[in-house]
Amino acid sequence: MSEKTILVAGGGGFIGGHLVARLLQDGHKIRSVDIKPISDWYQVHDGIENVVADLKDHTACQAACQGVDDVYNLAADMGGMGFIENNKALCMLSVLINTHLLQAAVDNSAKRFFYASSACVYNADKQVDEDVVALKEEDAYPAMPEDGYGWEKLFSERMCRHFREDYGLRTRVARFHNVYGPDGTWDGGREKAPAAICRKIINAVETGETEIEIWGDGKQTRSFMYIDDCIHGILAIMDSDILEPINLGSDELTTINGLVDMVEEIAGVKFQHNHNLSAPKGVNGRNSDNSLIQKHLDWAPGIRLRDGMQKTYDWIRGEYLKKKEKQTA
Repeated sequence: MSEKTILVAGGGGFIGGHLVARLLQDGHKIRSVDIKPISDWYQVHDGIENVVADLKDHTACQAACQGVDDVYNLAADMGGMGFIENNKALCMLSVLINTHLLQAAVDNSAKRFFYASSACVYNADKQVDEDVVALKEEDAYPAMPEDGYGWEKLFSERMCRHFREDYGLRTRVARFHNVYGPDGTWDGGREKAPAAICRKIINAVETGETEIEIWGDGKQTRSFMYIDDCIHGILAIMDSDILEPINLGSDELTTINGLVDMVEEIAGVKFQHNHNLSAPKGVNGRNSDNSLIQKHLDWAPGIRLRDGMQKTYDWIRGEYLKKKEKQTA
């Protein structure tokens, strides 16, 4: 593989940090850009260009894309379901990032552009039952995505399509399904279900509590993709001839209650479950149909949820204990 100069937008984030690590390992020159101060990045890598900038700004995008071959756009103002449901306008403002990055990629003659979309683009009418039929790519239309965040993602997908058709920019789009793993958000309100459940159980163990809160009735179904599968899929899709948006997610379905039981088993504990029925819970059921990615790549995410959750739990427990030690020092 020849060396390229690559922009990772959102490189200070969870997925972006892992992607930078892999691209650096493959021998590329990396420009990693994020809005957060570098001290708040989940991973900071030596030997690359680390830039703090707000990519909602057109000028910042032009500077970020200068001299790059490939652009990976993972930058977005987002979080778990609690954040998404309570910050719809903020989520939709991320459309400025993709708009300005696409234009800057064309202006600076970048060759390829990857956009990280989401399963939140899918029609809500197909996600009303816990006993869900796995979502195929065509199920995004007729359009009825997650309000705010999902609409922004669906609109940005179309922008990628039209920039490919009108300007010849080679765009690729993957719809992520619930990515989890170490080196990500685990507290503060933006964390997703796997990290939140790990934190709640670790906190209960450390504080001697006897119950944990679960959002919703816990019967809602989801699939969760471990970060290593996500990174492999991003690179494979970028290198592929797949023109339309494609699912990138595990098809191993579980309930939220089942995920809680799994983490309790990992921790060797069992707590009383307090179901908060007024908390945000998202759609009742969502799973990834991987027929298309299997057809195109002869591959699909396959890391077992139990294996990935063990690694995630161990990492979050270490971070929790480090934070606790600082607070008591």
